[in-house]
Amino acid sequence: MYSESDLQDAVAAGVIPAQSAQALRDHVARLRSSPVVDEESFRLLTGFNDIFVSIAGVILLVAVGWLGNSVRLGAAEHHPSLMSGLLVAATSWGLAEYFTRQRRMALPSILLLAGFVGGVAFSLGALAAQFFPDAGHRGGALILSGVAAFSALAAFAHWRRFMVPITVAAGAGAAALVVASLIIAAVPFNQTLPFLLLLAGGLTIFAFAMWWDMSDRSRITRRSDVAFWLHLTAAPMIAHSLFHLLGVFDGDDISVAKAVMVIALYVAFGLVALAIDRRALLVSSLAYVLFALYALFKQAGAVELSAAFTALVIGSSLLLLSALWHHARTLVVSGLPPVLTDKLPYLDRAPA
Repeated sequence: MYSESDLQDAVAAGVIPAQSAQALRDHVARLRSSPVVDEESFRLLTGFNDIFVSIAGVILLVAVGWLGNSVRLGAAEHHPSLMSGLLVAATSWGLAEYFTRQRRMALPSILLLAGFVGGVAFSLGALAAQFFPDAGHRGGALILSGVAAFSALAAFAHWRRFMVPITVAAGAGAAALVVASLIIAAVPFNQTLPFLLLLAGGLTIFAFAMWWDMSDRSRITRRSDVAFWLHLTAAPMIAHSLFHLLGVFDGDDISVAKAVMVIALYVAFGLVALAIDRRALLVSSLAYVLFALYALFKQAGAVELSAAFTALVIGSSLLLLSALWHHARTLVVSGLPPVLTDKLPYLDRAPA
């Protein structure tokens, strides 16, 4: 099984010409009756060995972290040991030198990235807990911003060495957390502020994802993979913050007006998803529209079958959208002004 990344590497190494690689992409697209750009391909598994290595790697990292936690280095018994995170980070980097840099295994690379960045963040958090046990609200926010900043730097170093596409999303998320923590530390706290900051961070990462997408409108390079993970990071931030600000889950029931608003917002997400040819927004907000539809069916009198009707409507709608994705996207993109369509992914592929 060969992925798009393998095809790109083969072209870069001169094993096959770029024209032959594009001919193969076009052939696969014809077999699937879907243009290459609409496939939204990303590499996760190349075989069962990816799962085997991932399981073994997780077991090893848990063991290393467990052993590292026994090295206290002056930390109190009830505080985590910074050695735990440092050992996990160092082990993750060492394993990545082989499984990521040489073997190019996708799923293990993602887990090792999480182990490295998470290990750095854990060790810094443990160090802060040891020296600032009573930091308070603003002090805690400043500590969190510092931890997030070093985590972003760790992600940047990992990206420069291994070029794993998800690394950029990890760094962007950490950078958003730095800014949000600094703002929370600087202004009086209220219940709405974190969700406003979450929305602002999500929109910023979404714009960053679109910048990567616009640089590869045919979606045949690693830049498209980077954009995929950025969209996957931004989508839940946008969806969760918007629906929370709307008060969707305030109380046990949802009003008809609010349910209709949720559905209308989900349709708007769908139009955006079609225009940019990314499905992350639809998936991230799925739980909210399910809840809204369930409430509507329940208030309409279908109490016992409301869950079944909700699943039927949403499931069939999403399957129909998937089957007609390219046709629906053509309708949406054709109605947009050229200033936008010239920046969106191609409806088919880049013109020769």
